[in-house]
Amino acid sequence: MPDDLRSMLSYTGDTAPVRAYLSRPAGDEPRPAIIVIHEIYGLTPHIQDVADRFAAQGYVALAPHLFSRPGLDEVLTPAAIDAYFRFRATIPPERQADPAFAQQELAKLPPEQRRPLEQAAPLLFGGMPRESFTRDLVRAVEYAKSLPFVIPEKVGSIGFCFGGGMSLNLACHANLAACVIFYGENPNPIDLVANIPCPVLGLYGADDMRINRHLDELVRAMAEFKKDFEMRIYPGAAHAFFNDTRPQVYRQHAAREAWERVLSFYTRVLG
Repeated sequence: MPDDLRSMLSYTGDTAPVRAYLSRPAGDEPRPAIIVIHEIYGLTPHIQDVADRFAAQGYVALAPHLFSRPGLDEVLTPAAIDAYFRFRATIPPERQADPAFAQQELAKLPPEQRRPLEQAAPLLFGGMPRESFTRDLVRAVEYAKSLPFVIPEKVGSIGFCFGGGMSLNLACHANLAACVIFYGENPNPIDLVANIPCPVLGLYGADDMRINRHLDELVRAMAEFKKDFEMRIYPGAAHAFFNDTRPQVYRQHAAREAWERVLSFYTRVLG
């Protein structure tokens, strides 16, 4: 893809400018657009590659870096996030949603293990400014709609992991035309589903028990509020099965089928 069709830019966010990666097809003809929302690792080359894949399919893709605001960019580094996941694996599953217990266990670590986590842990254990992130994403939708090569009424979203939950949350707060969730958390409260204005596609790994234990609540809410919702669960796939840069979790067959399903879904709802 020519370099002039891919660029880093900034748009006005909730509290500060938000850096974002833009990838688009050649030509000035207006196209549907996709807001691509990253995993907990931030705007990685993998997410940029996903945006490029959408551009190759004829979509304008905008991938905001939600952690680019001051105070987060230097704290939520890949190294700190890796250390967090290693630490979280030592905590009993029933206590992983308890920030006070996490801080208590963190204090027991040797200084060399504790140091990379001291700033990131409060954020990662329930302290993320998700409402502010949602406002950043709403502004991403508005920014995309303002671009001359985007069809304003045909802007959708997709998100993975942390971004999967943010994609669904965005659909509860913005006038989207389509929403795709890859193994993301439900909105809180679940009744926010009533606000969703568009069709939703949810894709999940059968072995992702942390996310799947609440899927029944999402299905009930979608049915209660009469939403256009389709869902696929992939046997043998765990959390993050779509990420081909993480061989320990990547599942090629599930990822390929899910990608084709996403493209078919967007063809149906975005044209």
